[in-house]
Amino acid sequence: MRTPFTKMHGAGNDFVVLDGVRRPLRLTAEQIRRIADRRLGVGCDQVLLIERPTRADADFRYRIFNSDGGEVEQCGNGARCFARFVRDQRLTDKDEIRAETIAGVIVPRLEPDGRVSVNMGAPRFEPAEIPFTAPARAEVYDLELDGTVAQVSVLSMGNPHAVQIVPDVDRAPVATQGPLIERHPRFPRRVNAGYMQIVDRAHIRLRVYERGAGETPACGTGACAAVVAGRQRGLLDVSVEVSLPGGVLQVTWDGPGRPVWLTGPAVTVFEGSMDLDLT
Repeated sequence: MRTPFTKMHGAGNDFVVLDGVRRPLRLTAEQIRRIADRRLGVGCDQVLLIERPTRADADFRYRIFNSDGGEVEQCGNGARCFARFVRDQRLTDKDEIRAETIAGVIVPRLEPDGRVSVNMGAPRFEPAEIPFTAPARAEVYDLELDGTVAQVSVLSMGNPHAVQIVPDVDRAPVATQGPLIERHPRFPRRVNAGYMQIVDRAHIRLRVYERGAGETPACGTGACAAVVAGRQRGLLDVSVEVSLPGGVLQVTWDGPGRPVWLTGPAVTVFEGSMDLDLT
């Protein structure tokens, strides 16, 4: 039996979205890798599976699988595409949707201008909650990398992030250093590596080497983490425009204990169907 899918993107971060509400689906890691393969499958950074919720306070269960087949806790760009998908597929008529994730419940909101905003929850900084190996919480940590040291801000946006400030994001060693940070032994569940250039207090440029996916055109949780890191160091304002290779996102954070809001596009590219046995 062929399975319908929708190809979507949020600022260039692309997804294959599957409806597991009308027809329950069980995906193996090998199936996810083949779906995500840009030569042998549809091609995407992540596969999103929408299911019925398992908790009473959520409208849907939203699951995220990286292109390497592993399931992860959170994806901000995916959350916006999830919200657009369930509305376009008439699975809900709500403008504000409660989505169950591994990291907890998030609340995407469809805006009148066509963009989608997501309450990403409050960031977490305690090393054990990220998780990150450190004797105590600090604003900046020294991370040893093959004879060099990177100064990183470390936090969780439902998934782990290590953010460093660079003078020129175009020259940042994303391709070479990113994999070293992603699999650094101090991050037991690996980490997303962000490279932030501060243009001014209301504008940053950002590249992210994503855990399990490599560098992507945009990373929503990475944008949130970068703004939080900059705010913690007194370098950014409450609302910040984040320019990524794939597009522009807006991040707003009022400070400790408050949720981070992420706003940006969610675009349907095309629809199709595929054989999930992939033989």
